[in-house]
Amino acid sequence: MKIRHNGVLGYFVEVPAGQGGRLLEEPFRQVFIHRQTMANAMRFTTAELAELEGRIARAHEAALGIEQAIFTRMVAAVLAETDALRATADALAALDVTAALAHLAATQNYCRPEIDGSLAFTIEGGRHPVVEAHVKASGQPFVANDCELSGGALWLVTGPNMGGKSTFLRQNALIAILAQMGSFVPADRAHIGVVDRVFSRVGASDDIGGGRSTFMVEMVETAAILNRATQRSLVVLDEIGRGTATFDGLSIAWAAVEALHDQTGCRALFATHFHEMTALAKSLARVSNVTMKVREWEGDVVFLHEVAPGAADRSYGIQVARLAGLPEPVLARARQVLTLLEQRSQSSSGAKGVVLDDLPLFAHAPPPPAPKPSVNPLHAMLDAVRPDELTPRQAIDLVYELKKIRDAARRS
Repeated sequence: MKIRHNGVLGYFVEVPAGQGGRLLEEPFRQVFIHRQTMANAMRFTTAELAELEGRIARAHEAALGIEQAIFTRMVAAVLAETDALRATADALAALDVTAALAHLAATQNYCRPEIDGSLAFTIEGGRHPVVEAHVKASGQPFVANDCELSGGALWLVTGPNMGGKSTFLRQNALIAILAQMGSFVPADRAHIGVVDRVFSRVGASDDIGGGRSTFMVEMVETAAILNRATQRSLVVLDEIGRGTATFDGLSIAWAAVEALHDQTGCRALFATHFHEMTALAKSLARVSNVTMKVREWEGDVVFLHEVAPGAADRSYGIQVARLAGLPEPVLARARQVLTLLEQRSQSSSGAKGVVLDDLPLFAHAPPPPAPKPSVNPLHAMLDAVRPDELTPRQAIDLVYELKKIRDAARRS
C-alpha cells in the first residue's frame, strides 16, 4: 500500500490489483473510497486523506501570502531609501570610472592634460589608445606624433594609403574627448583649449534603406559640420569628395577647407588624396601641409607612420594594391596606365579627351612584367648573417669580406 499524488486525483492510496478487491469488501469499503482501477493497481481515497490534502493546500496558500507580505514590506523599505541607493550607485559608478582611468594612466604612461579657455591645441607624442594596445600586443612599438592646431590652425594631411592618416586624425579627437572628461591622455604633453563639439567625417558607408548613396551620406555629414561648427569646435575630416568624379570631389573639398578657414575658424584636421589642395597653404594663413612619411626599399613601400611637415608627392596606391595581393599582370597594367596618365597630365597640350583616347585599352599583348629590383651583394650578405651564431673569429672574417665587396663595387 502506497500513498501517491497527481494533478488529477490529488492524494490517493494505491494497492496492487490483486489486493484491491479486498478494499471493496466489508469492513474496508467503509473507509476506502474507490477512485480509479488500472491494469496493475487500484486507487482509493479516504476522508482523512482528503482532509489532509485540504490542510496542505491551505498551508501553501498561507505560505504564499506570508511571502508576498514580506516582499511588499521589503519593496517599501527599498523605496524609502531611493535617494540613498541612487547616491550610492552614482558614487560606485564614479569610483569605478575614476579607478579604471587611473589604472590606465599609470600603466600606459598617460599624461595630465592642461585644459583652459584658450584656443590652444598642442599635443606632443600623441598616441591612439586602442591602436597602441593592439600594436604592442603584436610586439611592435607605436609611433607617436605631435599635433599643433592652436589658434584655429587647419592641417592638410596627405600621404599614402596605409600610412596612418586616419589613425592620426582619430587619436587627436580621442585625446580631446578624454581630456575634457577628466582623464589623463595618451601623450607626452597636452595643452587643449576647451572644445564645445568634436565633429568627424571618417569612413565610408551608405544608407540603402534611406535611398542615400555613400557620397550622399558623406555630403549630409559634411553639411552638418559646416553648418554647426564654431570657432571652439574640433573638426576631423577624412577624404571628403572621394565618392564622386575627381574634379567634383576636389572642388567640394577645396571649398570646404576655405569655409572652415574663413568662416568657421575652428581647429581642424583634413586628410586628403587630392594633392592639388596643398596649394591652399600658400593662400590661407592658418593652413599647413603635413604628410605621413614613407620610404621605398627594393620596389616595396615601407610605412614609417610619422607626421612631418610638407606634402606627399603621390599616394602609392599600386604598392598598397600589391600588398593586398592583386595579380602581377593587373599591377603591371596599372603601372602602364598610371605612367601614361602622369605624362599626359604634365603636358600642357594634353587635354582630358586626348588622355582617354590615347590609353591602350584594347591592346591584346599583355604588358611586360615589371623589372625585378637589383640585389645589392652587401645587403644579400647581411640578410644571411645570424649574429647570435657567429664566433668572434667569424665576425672578424665577415667584416673583412664586407670590406672587400665594397672596395670591388667602388672599383667597378
